[in-house]
Amino acid sequence: MQQRAQLLLQQTAVSQQSRRLDAGLNTSHCTAFQSLFSLLECVQRKRLRDTLTDRERESVWELCSKRLTRMPVQYVIEEWDFRDLTLKMRPPVFIPRPETEELVSLVLEDSRLIQGESHRTDLRCLEVGCGSGAISLSLLHSIPQLRVFALDQSQTAVCLTMENANRLGLQDRLEVHLLDVIKDADVILSKCNPVDFLISNPPYLLSQDMKTLQTEILKFEDHSALDGGLDGLSVIRPILALSSKLLTPRGRVYLEVAPCHPPIIQQLIEEMMPGLLYLETRCDLTNRPRFCILQKKGEDG
Repeated sequence: MQQRAQLLLQQTAVSQQSRRLDAGLNTSHCTAFQSLFSLLECVQRKRLRDTLTDRERESVWELCSKRLTRMPVQYVIEEWDFRDLTLKMRPPVFIPRPETEELVSLVLEDSRLIQGESHRTDLRCLEVGCGSGAISLSLLHSIPQLRVFALDQSQTAVCLTMENANRLGLQDRLEVHLLDVIKDADVILSKCNPVDFLISNPPYLLSQDMKTLQTEILKFEDHSALDGGLDGLSVIRPILALSSKLLTPRGRVYLEVAPCHPPIIQQLIEEMMPGLLYLETRCDLTNRPRFCILQKKGEDG
């Protein structure tokens, strides 16, 4: 009873801090305590009828201590949900955001792509910058006829993607390569050519904006998965150049980008990449221009 009461008091304190955060009092301690609320709630729900052992109490406070260092809660609990999948998480691999779930939805809404053309029973996709595997694995889970080639410049990310694929039983339709889209274009062309669509949530933040990120991000996440160079396009440009060579006729590109990027990308396509068409810009749930959809021209133009 004493242990349960202690846990309830802890939960109350966390709940109060969460309400402070919701009210706009965004301090580091508020942020940390809000994240811990769900953790303590889960422990209470699981152990409501039992007394926590010393080891269990130590485990809870070990997790709390990690979060109070500003470690993202995804790394603290070592997993996170993306759409209808639960993925393992490990620092410093990029943590998938809600916007990227919307990026996957754009592909799944494309009936032309999902059903295939000419009654095709297979589809091939390239993901640039797979991170934890969230995009690739979500697509594989939703599209039975899909085969994915995923690449990342981080060995940790490549290993985590494969670990998640094996846990979800999706490894047979996935190839993961340790490759850099900027340096290894020829290798990518030889391994992945052709594909029906390319998808990417590349690093797109302007370098000057990196310093404005939260401590959780700056301290723990891989900066190379975030920093897109002076104009945020240092990785996006090579992706566009690669797309015109990799895609099948009328194959598509789905990109998550910064709100300032869609008109710039459209101009790049029109002026420098005659093999591609800029189809449309889509907004995210906050109504900011976030996604670019491109298409390779058909053989008849």
